[in-house]
Amino acid sequence: MVLRKKLYRLIGLDGSPHPVLDAPYESMEAALDAAKNWCEGQGLKCPIKQRAIGIEVMTVSGSWRTVKYPITCLGSALAF
Repeated sequence: MVLRKKLYRLIGLDGSPHPVLDAPYESMEAALDAAKNWCEGQGLKCPIKQRAIGIEVMTVSGSWRTVKYPITCLGSALAF
């Protein structure tokens, strides 16, 4: 059996890859850290639509499955 590393990505309100944070992350923690850092910086000036962030994981078949639905980073915190 071949074990694959899980890959995560951040998604927007519509379920598409996030318009700014679209990158592969090797862990859910890394994805959450990137989202939090963005929310505390550049994200503060973005429209609310871009500030809604969720997380997906890549399945064995190569498709994406949502593991955390988009919530909005309000103020300087992203609470999951």
